[in-house]
Amino acid sequence: MAIKRIGILVGGGPAPGTNGVISAVAIEAIRVGIVPIGFTDGFDWLAQRYTDEQHELTIDEVSRIHVDGGVLLGTSRRDITESPESFDNTVAALSKLKIDALVCIGGDDMVRSSAAIASRTGIRVVQVPKSIDNDLRMPLPVPTLGYETARHAGVAVMKNLMEDARTTGRWYLGVTIGRPTGHLALGIGKAASATCTIIPEEFAGDVITLAEIVDVVEGSIIKRRAMGKGYGVVLLAEGLIDRFSPREIAELQDADRDAHGNVRVTEIDLGRKVKNEVQMRLEQRGVKVTIVDKTIGYELRCAPPIPVDAEYARDLGYAAVTHLLGGGTGALVTIQGGEFAPIPLAELLDATGTGRRRAVDVTTESYQVAREYMVRLGPRDFSDPA
Repeated sequence: MAIKRIGILVGGGPAPGTNGVISAVAIEAIRVGIVPIGFTDGFDWLAQRYTDEQHELTIDEVSRIHVDGGVLLGTSRRDITESPESFDNTVAALSKLKIDALVCIGGDDMVRSSAAIASRTGIRVVQVPKSIDNDLRMPLPVPTLGYETARHAGVAVMKNLMEDARTTGRWYLGVTIGRPTGHLALGIGKAASATCTIIPEEFAGDVITLAEIVDVVEGSIIKRRAMGKGYGVVLLAEGLIDRFSPREIAELQDADRDAHGNVRVTEIDLGRKVKNEVQMRLEQRGVKVTIVDKTIGYELRCAPPIPVDAEYARDLGYAAVTHLLGGGTGALVTIQGGEFAPIPLAELLDATGTGRRRAVDVTTESYQVAREYMVRLGPRDFSDPA
C-alpha cells in the first residue's frame, strides 16, 4: 500500500529533542512526496473524534525547530485503549483524514495505544522512544530521546545547589522526577557528584519505608560531619514513593485525598517528609542542621536539546519514515551501534498490556562506580574511631 499521508503525534510528558523528530519526519515525508499531518495534543482530540485539531506541516514551519525546546504539536497522556469508544473514535478520525501511517512519539505510556492501532487497523505505525526517564524497555545502553539533555540541565541545577550548600553550610534534599525508576536521579547525581543519590532499585523486596530512606540520609549527614564538612546535597528519586506500603501512605494524613478519601500518592511531598524526619532525628542527637527540600524535574523537560539529542532526534525521525516506507509497522525505532534496529511493539507490552519499563541494573559496574563515589554510612565506618 502506497503511503500518501503520515500523521505525527506526541504522547506523555515533554522531552528535549521531540521537535527534532517532528522536523525530520516531516522533511523526509515531503522529500518523497508524502503529506505530513501534525496532530495537536497527541491522541486527545482524536479520541473524541475531532478532526479539526491538525494541520499539514511545511518545511518552512519545521526546518529550524530541531534546536528548540518544548513540543510544537503539544502533547497529552490520553490512552485510546481505555475504552472501546476512545479507540473507535480515534480510528474513525484517522480514517476520515485518510491517514495511511502514523509516527507516535512517546514512552512506555504510549506503547499500548501505538500497538493497538498497529495490530487492529490497516494503518502502519511506528513509535519513537521519547522520555526523560530513560525507562523504556530497550537494550542497554540505548537511551530514550531527551534523557541526555534532561540530565545535562539537571547537572547544571545540581552544581548551583552544591555551591550554595558549601557557601551557606546547609544541606539540600532534591527530589528528581522520573517515576517509577531511578535513571534520571542517578544520572544527574553521578555526573554532578552529588553527596548521595537514593533510587528505588537499590532496595531489596517490594516495599520501601520512609524510615529506610531517612536512615541513608541521616547516615550521609553524620559521615560528612565526621569528615569535617557540614553541608551537602542528597538526591532522591521520585519513584521511591511507588514502593511505599499502603499502610504507610495512609499514615501520611496531610497528603491530599481524592473524592473517595484515598491518599493521592502523586501528591506526597517526599522531600519535605524526609527533611522533617531527618531534622527530628538529628535534633535528638543534639545536632542542628539546615535542610532545604527542592523538586528537580519540570524545568528539565522543555530545555533545548543538547547536540547529542538533536542529532539522535533526526536519526530517529528518518528511521521512522524509512521503516514505514519499507512496509514496516508495529515497531519501536531504535538506533543501535549507528544502525537502525526496530523492536516489535508486542515485545514491549507486559501481561496486562502495559508498556514494559527498564529499571536501573544495580549489579552493573557502572552503578557500583556511582555508589563508590557517594558518601554513605556503611559497616566499615563503625570500626573507624573518627
